[in-house]
Amino acid sequence: MPRTVYCQYENKDAEGLDFVPYPGELGKQVFEHIGKPAWAAWLAHQTMLINENRLSPRDPKHRAFLEEELRKFLFKGGADKPAGYVAPEA
Repeated sequence: MPRTVYCQYENKDAEGLDFVPYPGELGKQVFEHIGKPAWAAWLAHQTMLINENRLSPRDPKHRAFLEEELRKFLFKGGADKPAGYVAPEA
């Protein structure tokens, strides 16, 4: 039976993650308060940020930026898209 959490991103009960997806206290907070659909939405947003801003997950400054964006996206009501971002046509 899947684990259920009250997802702070979606403001409703959702299926919880299977494992802590990020190191440290932030990872524990995500595991306890974020559901699978919200985490999937973050991963898509993170991919867009990496691609549009040409970020390297190995660069400490870029990792710090992505961590702050993760906090904003999941816990503070959303994060902005990069300047000049144009969504791909369907």
